[in-house]
Amino acid sequence: MLKTSGRLLKLLSLLQTHRDWSGAELAERLAVSRRTLRRDVERLRELGYPVHATQGTAGYRLGAGAKLPPLLLDDDEAIAVAIGLRTAAGGSVTGIEESSLRALTKLEQVLPSRLRHRVNTLHTATVRAGADPAPKVSADTLMAIAEACRRSERLRFDYTSPRGGHSVRSVEPHSLVSFGRHWYLVAWDTDRTDWRTFRVDRLTPRTPTGPRFTRRELPDGDVATYVAHQLSSRTWRFQAGITLHEPAAAVADRVWPGMGVIEPIDDHSCLLHLGADTPRDLAWMITSVDADFTLTHAPPELAEALRTQGTRCLNALREV
Repeated sequence: MLKTSGRLLKLLSLLQTHRDWSGAELAERLAVSRRTLRRDVERLRELGYPVHATQGTAGYRLGAGAKLPPLLLDDDEAIAVAIGLRTAAGGSVTGIEESSLRALTKLEQVLPSRLRHRVNTLHTATVRAGADPAPKVSADTLMAIAEACRRSERLRFDYTSPRGGHSVRSVEPHSLVSFGRHWYLVAWDTDRTDWRTFRVDRLTPRTPTGPRFTRRELPDGDVATYVAHQLSSRTWRFQAGITLHEPAAAVADRVWPGMGVIEPIDDHSCLLHLGADTPRDLAWMITSVDADFTLTHAPPELAEALRTQGTRCLNALREV
């Protein structure tokens, strides 16, 4: 039989799997009597762990308490938390860097040397690429928006447009989306009676929040698909749709986030929505997918841009 301290740790580990355990199951796992199990549960409660009795099954469940007790993490969980804290300390959310570093320091102090070595190896071998740092977003702003989304309460905020204009917006917030290097708020704009996507680093929430509302269904259904549509085509001056003569799964890896949105047509083709500042950029994006295609809808300037690119490539071949 395990000693009391070891048995308590094993009991806590079982309870932290977030499922209901019957007393008989726990007693069998720990190889103790039901009476000993009850005493161990009481010891955990005295240490601050909210172990609740479940009705009907004569069992136990670990619940949420008024304070955070120590957690037991297995090797993979500990590494995942450490990596997450390092990322948060240098990420795009302001106000949590110091807290992330404090938590990371506490965790690394108790990590076994084999795990500490794995975490440090990954950290020293990793380089954050990209010349432009991600715009910083306040953690308080993210929490204010998230709370408004959760409670289905209207949100008013000051907003700076990409062209520098300032306005006060009133919206019914739907979701927060982390896409690429930015955070976005997807919401129903009550003044414009339409869906809109807002860069979170460009807004400042006003308090208090407004009245409750009934959540609406997004036009694209999935919020990630909706944001991808907005960022890849609808916000650009030139937009196009092309039919690729390959299945969606075959070309998915060739379309990077923000470049375009793929819609399956059948087992042999798919539709790609694109947007860009110039027809030349559209032509380059289309040909970079490396698939046979047909123009479904496109601005007239795109045809000329494709001809120019094709002629340039043919002229290069003649000189070989």
